[in-house]
Amino acid sequence: MGFPGVWMTESESVVYRVVPKCACSTIGQIMYYSDHGRFYDGDIHDSSEGLHKWAQDHSQPLIEANVTAHKSYAFTCVRNPYARILSSFFDKICGIQRNGGRYRGNMVPMLMQKYGIEVGGDDGKQPFDQIRSFRRFLLFARDTIQWRRPMDPDIHWSAMSGHVSTFVVNGGRYDKIFWTEKFGEGMQQVLDAIDTPHAVDLSAIPRFNESEGHGPKRAHPVEDYFDDLSMHLIYEMYKRDFDLFKYDVTDPANKMPIAEIDLDEVHAKLGG
Repeated sequence: MGFPGVWMTESESVVYRVVPKCACSTIGQIMYYSDHGRFYDGDIHDSSEGLHKWAQDHSQPLIEANVTAHKSYAFTCVRNPYARILSSFFDKICGIQRNGGRYRGNMVPMLMQKYGIEVGGDDGKQPFDQIRSFRRFLLFARDTIQWRRPMDPDIHWSAMSGHVSTFVVNGGRYDKIFWTEKFGEGMQQVLDAIDTPHAVDLSAIPRFNESEGHGPKRAHPVEDYFDDLSMHLIYEMYKRDFDLFKYDVTDPANKMPIAEIDLDEVHAKLGG
């Protein structure tokens, strides 16, 4: 299985396990800048040079050798499950993608037909009942995660613990897991722990949100999207995420973590 979703700087200063919808565009650009003194021109997910990625065949032996020997500092970043799945809904379901089409082609029309989901028209700009539509999307997401139908769960709403675990199961060990909600603090701790060819001044780094502007803006506070049933579904889907990464499942309005992440607990529970 190897190390899917792992990126590494060409200088091998640091190793990162990508978790979708958790500041991965910004993190990737910081890694790229730390090696080259400039940002990648475009979406870092599209880069095929300047950064080692498991998806690139030539990078795999280098990543595998590094991770199994724990030669470099390894980290990942997580996010509150309530905010993460909302972000996935507005970006991947309601939004028009970089290629000008819908995400995964015919998936959205299928959701509109089978689940009664609305997305705000062909350009995502028409008003629609965001709360009702999101709750119907949640039923679909639950079906993909629990029963793998009508399709396998997508990486953007499959559990973070599943992404994080592949690194551990195959012999990797994290030195740091930090929260998107405390990005500056967490990313600075990573940078302080490594030596990079080019110094990174976090205060001067823009936020690279590649999904920004693709779809309609969220019209309500996070908590308005979640009733008792929605909260039950979220807990069913992401129980391990809440437990391991210390988020508050009882209050969708509280995006901040409620305790410190215990790396030993993460490795013990995800390594089996």
